[in-house]
Amino acid sequence: MGKSGIKAVIFDLDGTLLDTLEDLKSSLNYALKNNGFPEKTLDETRNFVGNGIDKLIERSLPSGITGETREKVRKDFLGHYSVHFADKTKPYEGVTEFLEKLKAKGIKTGVVSNKVDDAVNKLCRIYFGNLIDTAIGVAGDIPKKPMPDMLFLALRNLGCNTDTAVFVGDSEVDIQTAANARIPLISVSWGFRDKETLLRNGAVTLVSTAAELERVLNI
Repeated sequence: MGKSGIKAVIFDLDGTLLDTLEDLKSSLNYALKNNGFPEKTLDETRNFVGNGIDKLIERSLPSGITGETREKVRKDFLGHYSVHFADKTKPYEGVTEFLEKLKAKGIKTGVVSNKVDDAVNKLCRIYFGNLIDTAIGVAGDIPKKPMPDMLFLALRNLGCNTDTAVFVGDSEVDIQTAANARIPLISVSWGFRDKETLLRNGAVTLVSTAAELERVLNI
């Protein structure tokens, strides 16, 4: 993967640019405890995330819990997370510097996440300022990843297409999204899924540090 033709790099957020796991666990456990359910460990939370808030809540609750109870847990999570979403969250090592290099070279940047859109944009502003050109989360009726719709929207916002962009993510959901969008993918192993899980789910290009990502992109 070389410098010729790459005009944009689009990233997943949680587990790719930002380590959000501690804050997700904190809000999840607040909601679970508040409704009489057992709390989850960091590793359990890591395995539950990636498909959006509804799947996170579903995976965290005992089987058969639906309806009003599940919705109450969901609302409690969102209420807590809206206040505590940046308590312990931090960029992964080297990520901010890499974004600065992309900006300096005129490479456009985007974020596509299954997190609620308001939280996606707030986190991007807090941690990356003007280093992210477009940030898209779940809002309205746009389908979540692994459907390619949010990725296509980001490409339109950036004035690029799948031939001039690359997607960077940390999960099997991102692998499926890239395949559905037919866009080149670089998987990162520093996030919520380990190298073995990514390879088992079809990862082809895999990096373990931001410096390695920069070398692979060669831009």
